[in-house]
Amino acid sequence: MDGTRRGVADDVRVFYDQYPYPRPVENLDRYRQVWLDASRRRADYHLFWPSAKYREDFSILIAGCGTSQAARHAVRWPEATVTGIDVSTTSVHCTETLKRKHDLHNLQVHQLPIEQARELGTSFDQIVCTGVLHHLADPDAGLAALHDVLKPDGVMHLMVYAPYGRIGIYMLQEFCRRLDIGATDEGIRDVVAALRKLPPGHPLQRLLQDAPDFRHEAALADALLHPQDRAYSIPQLFEFLEDAGLLFDRWVKQAPYSPHCGAVAQLPHASRLIAMSDVDQYSAVELFRGTMIRHSVVARRLDCADDAVSFADDGCLDYVPIRVPDTICVRDRLPPGAAAVLINPAHTYTDLVLPIDALQLQMFEAIDGTRCIGEIANDEKGRQFFERLWHHDQIVVDATSARFGGNQYVTRHHADGEPDRGAAHVSYALEADRCGLQP
Repeated sequence: MDGTRRGVADDVRVFYDQYPYPRPVENLDRYRQVWLDASRRRADYHLFWPSAKYREDFSILIAGCGTSQAARHAVRWPEATVTGIDVSTTSVHCTETLKRKHDLHNLQVHQLPIEQARELGTSFDQIVCTGVLHHLADPDAGLAALHDVLKPDGVMHLMVYAPYGRIGIYMLQEFCRRLDIGATDEGIRDVVAALRKLPPGHPLQRLLQDAPDFRHEAALADALLHPQDRAYSIPQLFEFLEDAGLLFDRWVKQAPYSPHCGAVAQLPHASRLIAMSDVDQYSAVELFRGTMIRHSVVARRLDCADDAVSFADDGCLDYVPIRVPDTICVRDRLPPGAAAVLINPAHTYTDLVLPIDALQLQMFEAIDGTRCIGEIANDEKGRQFFERLWHHDQIVVDATSARFGGNQYVTRHHADGEPDRGAAHVSYALEADRCGLQP
């Protein structure tokens, strides 16, 4: 690393030693209670590995673990081996404190820059690096190092800043630079005072209103006074991944980027969007939405086996749908023709709601984590409905049978040419006719 980059790296380390982020926490008991739910863990696992058999004894690297992220993963996955690395002494100390308090024997923590991850001398099934790469002096070197410690069939969860929704942040960063407002207690007080005087309509105002984290000094310092910060548009992000030998797999939350969801699906240009390549689709939607502040992706090595989810043929009938935790099913004040509206509270865009009719509600309620799609609805309309649920982040799928078993539902239920619907099966066309709904 040359002198300039070394200087930036030192500045970042000192910054986080003085202003650790996220804010340190003292107790993870409530977090543990949430993740005692086995169905939540299974949904999280198959988000990243749809075609892998469920297991909990995998290895995780939290690269740039901050004050608590590695400890949280150790609590979430008690059978996993979790390693946390961070350049900040303060962050490592906070993580070690949580490790002792919660007796996290499955957690190891090292003070180590991401660029030196190879020094760990091992590789990992999963690498989580969120909110870190864009602060490195050389993000390409950091991502290349993570690539080299990812197992061939491993998966990465990466989050980097997005440019357009952060315009107000970058305006205030430049304001602070011009006035030589530094990352000091006095500097933060000056920034807080300045933010109270922002004129109406300033691009930063929406973020200040919508992000409660901004009420805390460490968060303000991290956003406005950080010594190193860059953002990636979608074309830049895909180039970033490709240069590191990584393949984009999916968005962690894919509905905001999808031409099949929300307001974007209602545009007069929707058919043009759908005809575009994936990268061009996502790039156009990012420009249309205009307020994305981060991109969270699932990525794999270029030489990994194809693990893509597809609803294009009967293979999807073997998928076992798993509901995404925390989904809200609203049953009052509904739009005409709807029996319910599904809302994923993790979405920040209010147009990403999914109205469903009476039959679709019946199919949704039949999801129990064991039945495959073909046992719930095996016709085209039913398949389309489950694809919509997947696009809207209402389900993930366990595609293990489809990958390893080879159309088990199709073979099992259609061997005699007549599907065995069973008690759980819902035939969309027949039920739609019975309920008086348009199929």
